[in-house]
Amino acid sequence: MASSPFFHSSLTPKPRPSVIRPGGNGRYLPIIKCTSSTFDPSTPAAKHRRPAVENIREEARRIRSADAAAAGQQFSAKYVPFNAGPDSSESYSLDEVVYRSRSGGLLDVEHDMQALKRFDGEYWRALFDSRVGKTTWPYGSGVWSKKEWVLPEIDSDDIVSAFEGNSNLFWAERFGKQFLGMNDLWVKHCGISHTGSFKDLGMTVLVSQVNRLRKMNRPVVGVGCASTGDTSAALSAYCASAGIPSIVFLPANRISIAQLVQPIANGAFVLSIDTDFDGCMKLIREVTSELPIYLANSLNSLRLEGQKTAAIEILQQFDWEVPDWVIVPGGNLGNIYAFYKGFKMCHELGLVDRIPRLVCAQAANANPLYQYYKSGWAEFKPVKANSTFASAIQIGDPVSIDRAEFALKNSNGIVEEATEEELMDAMASADSTGMFICPHTGVALAALIKLRNSGVIGPTDRTVVVSTAHGLKFTQSKVDYHSKKIPDLACRFANPPVEVKADFGAVIDVLKKHLSSKTRKH
Repeated sequence: MASSPFFHSSLTPKPRPSVIRPGGNGRYLPIIKCTSSTFDPSTPAAKHRRPAVENIREEARRIRSADAAAAGQQFSAKYVPFNAGPDSSESYSLDEVVYRSRSGGLLDVEHDMQALKRFDGEYWRALFDSRVGKTTWPYGSGVWSKKEWVLPEIDSDDIVSAFEGNSNLFWAERFGKQFLGMNDLWVKHCGISHTGSFKDLGMTVLVSQVNRLRKMNRPVVGVGCASTGDTSAALSAYCASAGIPSIVFLPANRISIAQLVQPIANGAFVLSIDTDFDGCMKLIREVTSELPIYLANSLNSLRLEGQKTAAIEILQQFDWEVPDWVIVPGGNLGNIYAFYKGFKMCHELGLVDRIPRLVCAQAANANPLYQYYKSGWAEFKPVKANSTFASAIQIGDPVSIDRAEFALKNSNGIVEEATEEELMDAMASADSTGMFICPHTGVALAALIKLRNSGVIGPTDRTVVVSTAHGLKFTQSKVDYHSKKIPDLACRFANPPVEVKADFGAVIDVLKKHLSSKTRKH
């Protein structure tokens, strides 16, 4: 077995003072390596369970305190204007409440890459891999297992986490073979998470930072967001966990009941407003500029630091091999940039030798990025978003349009769209092969079908489709589809129940007919 610098055992380790590892609060600490002469794989390492009166947060505090004497230089991060030139000197501490640059542009979280580059790619791969599946606070989280790349200076005591991330990467064998002629298609199930969507990845970071600010007595009385459903669910859950008030602006009658009930159940103060998401977003920005309410929408770049870890996870799950394509549904467009940022950091820090090509998939009823892309990036024009089953991406004036453009241009990326019929058919066909996806993932799969049919994506290209939410949040759309109750949609993959009399002969006849049809198909 290869030696690893991350075993903690009762065996006699050989210290290597010249090698260092990041410790609590981003500090560098001595690393201990068990060599082949000291590690016997046939002898289980001794396990030292924490005292029964000590929880995992207290255990982490004790270990951090014991390591404090070895503390050295820290990793750091700060806000800078998004895509600022090298001559820009504008920056802000992450402990400041600021959402835009002095010119009104977006901000980005910039890490001290020179400090991170003191460690090679092999080191970072080993460190991240050593934390997967553990219950060590806070590294058991898929987000906080990359703490040095997320919020390096936050104290672990301030972190609010549900051990989010580490989501399943599913080999879509049958769907790829039957519908696309592909043998290497994968679905990253970010919806298998605490509140049922990828938004948990960003919200753990944002709420943790708010928790830190409140402990510093900064004037933050609560956290607010405008939402099409999933953001409010994540915000309310993480705020409830930390005892922080949450305020949610929702567009009236535009989200599923499952999405609406989540913030209500978690104790958020919910305002149902007679407008669309863009109207809610305008209002929450005005409110947070007047009241000490921290803005939680993706205008706030902290969330993207958590969301980028899904990209790093994909690389980890492929044993640090890079897929050819990654397809991401896009609405407010922060996520496509987050994935780019995660892949780019891995490339820049030597964990991988390239980045994948990115595809942003939009619903045709809310497709401002698609139109911008098709114009050759000539001029961006917001659109009035029409109703779509992919309600979480029903956004006509996305906040992160500049971030998305940057990510796609720098990854040789593509933008594709899907009509309502295309996205619902894609969702239903995927479900028929054992998945249970949301309509937004249907948008991404419909985009893949188009790119596969046009030959842009090849049959052997390793392709990852990002599933952003759990299908259980959108059961009504599935019921309507399989009941063929959607106007102007053929619902060609509908599978309605067959009504039959409570009679043995009638049941046998129906079953024989069904089984006969299945035999003919195969």
